[in-house]
Amino acid sequence: MYLTIVSAARFLVEHSDEPVTLHDLADHVGYSPFHVARSFEKFVGMPPGQFLAAHRFQRAKQMLLSGEDKVVDICNAVGFSSVGTFTTRFVKVVGLSPTEFRRLPHTLAERKPRPVSNRGPARDGTVITGSVHLSPAAEAAVGLEPAVYVGLFRRRAAQGVPIAGTLMGPEGYFILMDVPPGAFWLLVSALPSREDAPGQLVPATQVVGAATRPVLVPARPTSLVRDVSIDVAPDWGAPVLVALPPLAAV
Repeated sequence: MYLTIVSAARFLVEHSDEPVTLHDLADHVGYSPFHVARSFEKFVGMPPGQFLAAHRFQRAKQMLLSGEDKVVDICNAVGFSSVGTFTTRFVKVVGLSPTEFRRLPHTLAERKPRPVSNRGPARDGTVITGSVHLSPAAEAAVGLEPAVYVGLFRRRAAQGVPIAGTLMGPEGYFILMDVPPGAFWLLVSALPSREDAPGQLVPATQVVGAATRPVLVPARPTSLVRDVSIDVAPDWGAPVLVALPPLAAV
């Protein structure tokens, strides 16, 4: 079934600028819409529709940084018919409006990202610590002294501002503080710190990883340890949508 889901994911990526439906996807892989939707979410971590939208937003990010097209034109080019809906959803998953995102290269030229920890909303809440291991392929992709971002998200997708997050320092371990009770996904993304702003905001190669299972934070504050291994993501994988560098440019 795994190869079927990979085929489905590639189909969505290749046709992300077209009005693809779940039935189109089901016809492509030869399964019922219900079966392919359920299996897709199990393997990929999100429904096909959300996966398709993620790649549309990633393309929108690329277009915002590479040209001067109007937001409404980019909206239409990536498959959205309403600029209002496009903008609202862009803010939700990226953390900034399209116009703000377009300005980021100038903003980051003045305020470079640096190691920082963005606490969660629970005062004196749970503390999560751990280390991040990069595979040889990941190390080759991001080069020396990569910018390694660690965040807690409510879903298995790096979309929207994390519950708590950090840009790791050179010591190689992370600490997330004031984490509230709940079930969260611990996600990690490494960026080539020596790239220019566009290269960090929309990297050509994604180096990502996640804890093997959700982090269950109890009601009573405690200390948890979670280590994460990261690797080069497949070309059909879900993109990291949240704009990470500005979270550390404070």
